[in-house]
Amino acid sequence: MNRLNDCIAMMEAGIERMSQALPRLPTADAKLCRLTMMVGTSMQRGLEEKLAPHGLGHSEFLTLVILYTHPDGSLSPGELCDFASQGATNMTRIGNALVKRGLIVRGASETDRRRVLIRITPAGRRFVQKILPPMFPHVDAMFAGFSDTDKRHLSRLLRKLANNLDQLDADTAP
Repeated sequence: MNRLNDCIAMMEAGIERMSQALPRLPTADAKLCRLTMMVGTSMQRGLEEKLAPHGLGHSEFLTLVILYTHPDGSLSPGELCDFASQGATNMTRIGNALVKRGLIVRGASETDRRRVLIRITPAGRRFVQKILPPMFPHVDAMFAGFSDTDKRHLSRLLRKLANNLDQLDADTAP
């Protein structure tokens, strides 16, 4: 058993013990919630290890990829905050680091000079094209043994969970 599986087994045993003290605990849901977070954390840790030699963290990498994949390569800071799930202060830090490396630039919108846009530079595009392909084998290995049907089911279920989370956010919004 590997480290993540050991942690999962301990988590499940802990939730079972907790259910003894709190009989109304939604045990299966609690396990699924914790399992999802543990797997996500492990996936992010693996990505961070691949990015570290390039001097990037996950947030910087995600910001670059979002800009790379946007049709014109630019977004407002607020849009980037939303897409990258970052606060304004952290997005400023991310932007400063990427500007310093020449991977993005800040500038005024061509259509509205009052609006600031963040654009990926040609160097930023080349950087993304350089660092992504070596990550492909790691991603393939994460889903080894998953059939195309398994992947579709997992995607469908995760999207269903995302819809539920969106609904919870909408219900609690002021």
